[in-house]
Amino acid sequence: MSDVSPGPALRALVDAAVDLDVGEPGTAITVVERGDDPGPAARLAALLGEGGSVDGTGSVVGVVPRADPSLARRVGGDIEGETRLVFTGSAGDRLDGPAGAAVRSALDAHGVEAYRHEGDSPVGVLLVGERAVVGLFDERGLAAVCWSDAPPVREWAATTCRRFLAAAEPA
Repeated sequence: MSDVSPGPALRALVDAAVDLDVGEPGTAITVVERGDDPGPAARLAALLGEGGSVDGTGSVVGVVPRADPSLARRVGGDIEGETRLVFTGSAGDRLDGPAGAAVRSALDAHGVEAYRHEGDSPVGVLLVGERAVVGLFDERGLAAVCWSDAPPVREWAATTCRRFLAAAEPA
């Protein structure tokens, strides 16, 4: 992530991805980075817990590049409704590694449809109901998270999730 702190780096990434100034009215995003209170992991857990209240469906679809056990424990029980996750990078490796059967069993027990993608990315993208949530990971874990209800950001997140789902295999 070079010399740029994770929050501004994530904001710039989303800004470039949606080809808009996400600081403009109607396209705003909120960013939390490591060191903020609450931090990105706590805020992500809260956003996932709010998933059912955003549009009433409780659905979560996303691309997950890292499987942080402490974060998974915090959010595991908070998701209700349909959940489809594409695991890529080191998260995907966990599905195939020595603990893969246990991880897949735990996901299945929580009703998560898990998929494996061969690619890698420092960015996780989720659609939580009608809200887009994007996380930036570094060598220490989740460095920043942002979220937005703005249509351009949601559409970019939906397109990203569809692209990864189309290229993934069931875990």
